[in-house]
Amino acid sequence: MAATILDGKTQLQKLNERSRTILRRIVESYLATGEPVGSRNLSRALPIALSPASIRNVMSDLEQLGLIIAPHTSAGRLPTQLGLRLFVDGLLEVGDITPDERRQIEAQIAVRREKSVDQLLSEAGELMSGLSHCAGVVLAEKQVARLRHIEFVPLEPGRGLVILVDEDQNVENRIINLPDGLPPSALQEASNYLNTHLRGLTLAEARAELEKSLNAAKAELDVLTQKVIKAGLAEWSGVADDRKSLIVRGQSNLLKDVTAAEDLERIRQLFDAFESKQDIVELLGASETAEGVRIFIGSENKLFSLSGSSLIVAPFRDETRHVVGVLGVIGPTRLNYARIIPMVDYTAKLMSRLMG
Repeated sequence: MAATILDGKTQLQKLNERSRTILRRIVESYLATGEPVGSRNLSRALPIALSPASIRNVMSDLEQLGLIIAPHTSAGRLPTQLGLRLFVDGLLEVGDITPDERRQIEAQIAVRREKSVDQLLSEAGELMSGLSHCAGVVLAEKQVARLRHIEFVPLEPGRGLVILVDEDQNVENRIINLPDGLPPSALQEASNYLNTHLRGLTLAEARAELEKSLNAAKAELDVLTQKVIKAGLAEWSGVADDRKSLIVRGQSNLLKDVTAAEDLERIRQLFDAFESKQDIVELLGASETAEGVRIFIGSENKLFSLSGSSLIVAPFRDETRHVVGVLGVIGPTRLNYARIIPMVDYTAKLMSRLMG
């Protein structure tokens, strides 16, 4: 993808003002109608006076550069993916969200009150879908509120259950392996220790505190009990994908105006990717390193190479400026980029304030 974007920016610098103006109008027409636009219609819409013949010459040059294409045998042109990327990177005029949209975003998610983090993330996904009329997506580290209670329960030889209750009354269970020779009293001892020392901390804080305190607690806890405690909290780290909570809202919006069998098949494959989670988690995870909005168009990413979709996402952070998730919109490549980019950006910044 990086090479494609670099090529696009290089080509943009080579275009004269006339070529840029015509490319911009072709893309804008495509985003508005999805239809090819011809030289005669362009001549009427351009802010500069050019004859259809002059426009056709420029269109020929743009086609040779791989920025536009003539579908079928029509005289009209559509932007290629490279032309669309070039437009988004260098020609798109991104404004600000409207006051009504700002109020709508703030009304839906800004007042946190008694909401849990999971509720907040779900509402953000719903909001992205509702405002964009596409699919809203949120990927975040699994959030566990401050710990209220931890309990270890024996299941069978060598196996135990960890029960974690947070201050939002959410309960999660995990099965862990127990050390050989563990006496029955050790599980109760581990539970008592954690509830005494770690109650009121987040899971991340609890793990950090545990690293510091276990050495000092050797006189208080035997070796096997320490192993239980470490295994119980380490289990919550999980693998990378398991630490991520993926929320997708408004998937049905992706089926609007889709009638051709091949288009339905492409969207079905995208839905399968939502279900398997791995590809989209990898894609969204790559966006966590960005400072602001990132845009993925079509086959620039393997996830969208068949579905013909675009993704606009931005990261949000906690009070330590650590990225805790990304949110955004998935839709057709004909997205209203000028409207959705500032909407995603504003919502991500609002989420950062709320997560702080």
